Amino acid sequence: MLRLCFFISLMCLVRSDTGETCPSFTRLSFHSAVVGTGLQVKLMLYTRRDPTCAQVINSTSLGNLNVTKRTTFIIHGFRPTGSPPVWIGDLVEGLLSVEDMNVVVVDWNRGATTILYNSAADKTRKVATVLKKFIDHLLIKGASLDDIYMIGVSLGAHISGFVGEEYNGKLGRITGMQYFKCDHQKSVYLYLSSLRENCTVTAYPCDSYRDYRNGKCVSCGTPQKESCPLLGYYADNWKDYLTEKDPPMTKAYFDTAEEKPFCIYHYFVDIITWNKNIRRGSITIKLKDKGGNTTESKIDHEPATFQKYHQVSLLARFSRDLDKVAAISLVFSTGSVVGPRYKLRILRMKLRSLAHPERPQLCRYDLVLMENVETVFQPILCPKLQL
Repeated sequence: MLRLCFFISLMCLVRSDTGETCPSFTRLSFHSAVVGTGLQVKLMLYTRRDPTCAQVINSTSLGNLNVTKRTTFIIHGFRPTGSPPVWIGDLVEGLLSVEDMNVVVVDWNRGATTILYNSAADKTRKVATVLKKFIDHLLIKGASLDDIYMIGVSLGAHISGFVGEEYNGKLGRITGMQYFKCDHQKSVYLYLSSLRENCTVTAYPCDSYRDYRNGKCVSCGTPQKESCPLLGYYADNWKDYLTEKDPPMTKAYFDTAEEKPFCIYHYFVDIITWNKNIRRGSITIKLKDKGGNTTESKIDHEPATFQKYHQVSLLARFSRDLDKVAAISLVFSTGSVVGPRYKLRILRMKLRSLAHPERPQLCRYDLVLMENVETVFQPILCPKLQL
């Protein structure tokens, strides 16, 4: 009898431990990125009922998902090293803090993990097909397209667009962020916040990417060259649309310089490091052309966290636009006035223009930045292969 009681207690303990285990985002190694991965899509549900422990769900098992509430999908992008995106947890927490909703993290790391960008891009349509099937099941259960939101980063923005296309622009909202390739041909910098009643777009869209407004497909225009670019669009282009609102008002945030002509030119500075330990700090970047003209940006709006083999994309703001960059300098700083001086070991740095996405992207490899010491170098053209 004593042995039987011990066995039952042990089984209960095992079941309890198993039930409390939280599913985690797929974590792969750099080796997986080199050999490539087949596509697998895992959907992980977070709710206010359990905001830190996910449920794995699918079309036949919705778990705690409540179809009467809003459902927001978070879709990551290209993962060249196989590591989980570090920002997902904060985004899940932020969404649940402002609204009682279903948050579904779309884990397609098996498929997105590869050093060949086009290989990951080729799988985006298939991921969208999986999500379309899942959303169709939600609709059968009583969900509304108005309550389906998509948040996509990098290739995740591309996936979001494909899903929106399947529903003829009737999804409640699509938000796309960061850089991705459209139709794997044209470079696109997409910052899209598209609501059926209120479309707000700041982007350089390619011909095939469509914005959905009032349930209709609308082609986004290309900015004129005469004006100062504001992440791709100009204030005067919004006049007709804004005056159609009742009442005619909106919110707009314009990033300008302090002096005339008040233009700000945005670049992404992508940095992959190989420090063994995490480094936190800010980057100051200076550009110089062959004529000796310079422009500088101190990216200190938020200290960046640099992890081994993880890409950090920093938004740099310059008051001058240099057509042909001949030299780049970087300064790394932790902001500490006492204590040891650190090194930031850069595996690859990439500079890419948002205002002129057609310009060649500039790279540099194997740099070591000594803290608070300016490192000057000549950039080289990045290979067309997205590594």
